[in-house]
Amino acid sequence: MPIYQAPVKDTLFVLNEVLGFERYSNLPGFADASGDMLEAILGEAGKLAENVIQPTNRDGDVEGCTRNADATVKTPKSFKPAYDAYREGGWMGLAIPAEHGGQGLPYSVNQAVSEYFISANMALMMYPGLTHGAIAAIHVHGSDEQKATWLPKMVEGVWTGTMNLTEPHCGTDLGLLRTKAVPDGKGAYKISGQKIFISAGEHDMSENIVHLVLARAEGSPDGIKGISLFIVPKFILDADGNPGTRNGVSCGSIEEKMGIHGNATCVMNYDEAEGYLIGEINGGMKAMFTMMNEARLGVAAQGLALSEVAYQNAVSYAKERLQGRSLTGPKAPDKKADPIIVHPDIRRNLMTMKAFNEGGRAFMLWTALKSDIAHRSGDNADRQEAEDHLALMTPVAKGVLTDKGFEHAVMAQQVFGGHGYIEEHGMSQFVRDARIAMIYEGANGIQALDLVGRKLGQNGGRAVQHFFKEVGDFCEENRSDEKMAPFTKALKKGLNDLQAATLWLMQNGMKNPDDAGAASTDYMHLFGLVSLGYMWAKMAKVAQARLAEGANGTADFYEGKLVTARYFMERIMPETAAHLARISSGSASMMALPAEAF
Repeated sequence: MPIYQAPVKDTLFVLNEVLGFERYSNLPGFADASGDMLEAILGEAGKLAENVIQPTNRDGDVEGCTRNADATVKTPKSFKPAYDAYREGGWMGLAIPAEHGGQGLPYSVNQAVSEYFISANMALMMYPGLTHGAIAAIHVHGSDEQKATWLPKMVEGVWTGTMNLTEPHCGTDLGLLRTKAVPDGKGAYKISGQKIFISAGEHDMSENIVHLVLARAEGSPDGIKGISLFIVPKFILDADGNPGTRNGVSCGSIEEKMGIHGNATCVMNYDEAEGYLIGEINGGMKAMFTMMNEARLGVAAQGLALSEVAYQNAVSYAKERLQGRSLTGPKAPDKKADPIIVHPDIRRNLMTMKAFNEGGRAFMLWTALKSDIAHRSGDNADRQEAEDHLALMTPVAKGVLTDKGFEHAVMAQQVFGGHGYIEEHGMSQFVRDARIAMIYEGANGIQALDLVGRKLGQNGGRAVQHFFKEVGDFCEENRSDEKMAPFTKALKKGLNDLQAATLWLMQNGMKNPDDAGAASTDYMHLFGLVSLGYMWAKMAKVAQARLAEGANGTADFYEGKLVTARYFMERIMPETAAHLARISSGSASMMALPAEAF
């Protein structure tokens, strides 16, 4: 059976030693998550993930969800007790403002513990995950009355939420949306239409489900300019604010999926369901992006989380599985064969996953910390820089972490050989579950186009220029440090490739949009490599400093960081050159064949 141990020590290293978490104690919520308290929060989250949530993962995959005759949905039997433990522990409202019933802790802390919970059971954690997106939209765009009505129970986890965007004929192109909203003359709307791929659309783990639905109000223009966002609850609230009459919304069917079987991915039917406008009429796209940005960072965490749990299981297997002898002579002469961890190709797989996971964790927490600064800082310049960073890095985090998360789940499966293809070992589930993260909340090709087509040129390229300067300054500041040379030289080479690719896009992308489109995915991954490389260089600098101070009995930890950092720079960072070569080749060969030739 699969195993999992929350990487609490590594998270604390990133937050405290690399990102300097204590420097932000002046921001709201940070004083409540400092020192021992931060360690206690992460430790308790780790215990819940390991002991309560992880044991439900295989159950959920095997049992799945069942649609009942009355259009309700039964979730796997182990899910509700685990969800209740999560809810009762207050984890749902960890980073939600106190005025809505939350604890107001930093978002970066919430993102850290989310990794643990997702590694333990991704399908289960999608139920509160979608609720967080709905909470964010209501918090930012809802009226005071709507916030008071819906948020406390959602933050408590007694009610859950969804995001209803996709329709059978329209996914990314929401301008084609057909779901309609007709005023009922009493201040509400009647919502009619069908939505598909709705995660957590119907289930038995909460008292009410608060659907956030994109629809076109009667008389609104065609296209995305005529879309509005509505709150459409499963149960209409009574005079006391409790779930009352069943609304005109139901689950038509549950999608038969490759993975995340424990999550009810539903076709949702709206038959003149009562709904309430959020924000302004025809302002739905703005509200939608509030949900989507929240969701995309959550999905980025899914990519990292699946890579981490798959890696942990691959390491455990590689240490135990005996097969063949080391190329340099037996390492376990008392046994008939050596454990496969002695073989270079197995090491290649394990080191690649390890380097990605630890670098990706730092990248994710760095980005989450920028979210805290953007939403909590009183300094306008700091807030603007953080907002720029978030806008630039959200597509990179979502696209790169999920692409690599799936790739590494497959890589971990390969370590198991034939046993990785057998369900009882659990590796197949990691692969199947990780695959969806590359698709939903904006397929990764869309993330790449968003990065190249919108984010690079936003505000005159202010965000990307700031990133170039920050990484370049770090390399320059450490140029004379010989011990840092293996890290800064490789990082600088990667940065040079990224800058060259950016210049190429500026010179060619506007003249021929196909060139920008053809370059987009390579550019996104090139950007991701430099971002992770920057994190590894910063981690290496900290590790060297701690070792110079004596490391206080933890030398093995810091020496491991330096070895892994060197591996990243030597074996992974050189891929920037290949990405640059593909980008610079343009789109001619990609677009030359007529459609009939395929």
